[in-house]
Amino acid sequence: MSARTSKDTPTWRQPDGKPVSCLEKIKVLNQNIQEIETLCADALEDGVLMGCDADQIKAALHELIDGLKAPHSHKK
Repeated sequence: MSARTSKDTPTWRQPDGKPVSCLEKIKVLNQNIQEIETLCADALEDGVLMGCDADQIKAALHELIDGLKAPHSHKK
């Protein structure tokens, strides 16, 4: 698995497009992304080791993410 660098982390934005400025919030968001990356890499590795197609596993992970609903969305 590749380690993420600060260049890889997005500028987190609020619904109005303004950047999130709270350093603690940014830290938590970046840690969450790093944890998700690790978990996805582990799932991909497990699947490939069990003989599954890597592209199918990636597609399933994309579908999972695309299906997530924002629980407290401020968009109308």
